[in-house]
Amino acid sequence: MSEEAQIKRVNPAAGIAGGEIVIECANFDTTDPRSCKALFGDTLARTVGISSRRVLAIVPEGVGGGEVEVTLESADGRRTPGARMIVGALLADDLHLVANPAFDPADGSLYVTRSGSRGQRLPASLFRIDTNRELATMHGEITNPTGIAFNKSGQMFVTSRMDGTVYRVTPFDEVVAFARNLGVATGLAFDRDERMYVGDRTGTIHRISEIGEAEEWAHIEPSVSAYHLAFGPDDALYVTGPTVSSFDAVMRIDGSGEASVFYRGLGRPQGLAFDREGNLYVAASLRGRRGIVRISTDGKNAELAVAAMNVVGLAFGAEGEIVVATNEAVFSLPLSIHGTLLG
Repeated sequence: MSEEAQIKRVNPAAGIAGGEIVIECANFDTTDPRSCKALFGDTLARTVGISSRRVLAIVPEGVGGGEVEVTLESADGRRTPGARMIVGALLADDLHLVANPAFDPADGSLYVTRSGSRGQRLPASLFRIDTNRELATMHGEITNPTGIAFNKSGQMFVTSRMDGTVYRVTPFDEVVAFARNLGVATGLAFDRDERMYVGDRTGTIHRISEIGEAEEWAHIEPSVSAYHLAFGPDDALYVTGPTVSSFDAVMRIDGSGEASVFYRGLGRPQGLAFDREGNLYVAASLRGRRGIVRISTDGKNAELAVAAMNVVGLAFGAEGEIVVATNEAVFSLPLSIHGTLLG
């Protein structure tokens, strides 16, 4: 009598609809591969590869909101015991994000964009998702909003890659130009001393004073789409910017503006954020698998933490959830990961 099939591990153990996961298994009967199934709860998933030891499956639409049981069903109809994974709940779609969303530290609201193509003016381009998951339109108009960040006092700032301006958003949803002439302004972050940094994807990181005066602070390789910025626990600025390479790097820029490679080996790295333990999370692909990649504090090891496709950014909420942003939607996963308090 053959041994009972079992699932050893789901890798990664978190994902959103459309993400590809690896179900590592043993003794799975694949004598008739067309009859083999992978199920998320009772929902059939599309499989892209099947063997007795590994099944590649796509997280199906309509499954989410927390823990889900994953099972395999062999050709004779027998199912394996279930394995658990976390599947993200859809918060909002019909968006257009090109960088990280951002949480308001004051009330936990999440801010997202409908950015549009370069130069496209949309009736509404900024939105707020409150803690009840209600989506509301903000009235201030910004063409091609890209990076969003809050300073320590809770003031919201947004970059426009169209006009090279950083805008300050008032509590009344009015937008006021804060710093101008910043090229193709994309990434945005604050250091511990409340100084603002803005990435011009053509190759310059600007440092902005408290009155909106800019200086060229560092220079790195230009990006084909955007720069994404985050300060690490070591007070260095970490930057991603996709190029035409499939082996891109996360750059580390020290306090004097000197750049070095922190980690190399990502495909199309975009939004990034640190957790409180100092691990870096990046929206990227790693060894051909796309999603949120977790990089160790020393930059030596990386693994896929959340499976996702078309992912552009992420944000950590106060309750330990991670919000994963694709180019058209945002999802929430309760992973008990807390982000740093840095910009």
